[in-house]
Amino acid sequence: MTRHTASAPRLIRFNKPHGVLSQFTAEGAWRGLKDFIDLPDVYVAGRLDADSEGLLLLTNDGQLQARIADPRFKMDKTYWVQVEGVPDETALAALRQGVMLKDGMTRPARVRPLAAPPNLWDRDPPVRMRKSIPTAWIELVIKEGRNRQVRRMTAAVGFPTLRLVRVAIGPYGLEGLGLGEWGDVGVGGLG
Repeated sequence: MTRHTASAPRLIRFNKPHGVLSQFTAEGAWRGLKDFIDLPDVYVAGRLDADSEGLLLLTNDGQLQARIADPRFKMDKTYWVQVEGVPDETALAALRQGVMLKDGMTRPARVRPLAAPPNLWDRDPPVRMRKSIPTAWIELVIKEGRNRQVRRMTAAVGFPTLRLVRVAIGPYGLEGLGLGEWGDVGVGGLG
């Protein structure tokens, strides 16, 4: 069912901090989007776990929301993932081929190691790391959106996720947004 609105189509990019739900209402210790975005009639297009950070899209256009979130139209989602340990080529190849999870095989992912940690904001609270175990960053691109999929994929190949930041959904990225900031995508970007 298409959501109709009297206002012009709008697409919002939001740089979601750790500890914020992908909904306007807060629950328990988790904050809601209303702490950052005070706009009527916009809805989340896709979700991002409270313990993950980065790009979240919101819109007032039901058709656009479906194109972004509906499984039939899944857009590439790009993540920067800090993992415990340093993934070897065997682990990266497994991610590229797809890994078996409890809810079935994932689609193949695009994955590459990042030579240096990305230039990101500090996370609050900081990631807890063990001094005796190194960490590494990878870029992982998937088209699916299963519950906690990226975390489950990295764990399945032996490298648990410590920090997860979504940096892009299709053509939309975080460029120019500080942590907790939002901005409109130009009308030409609604296609």
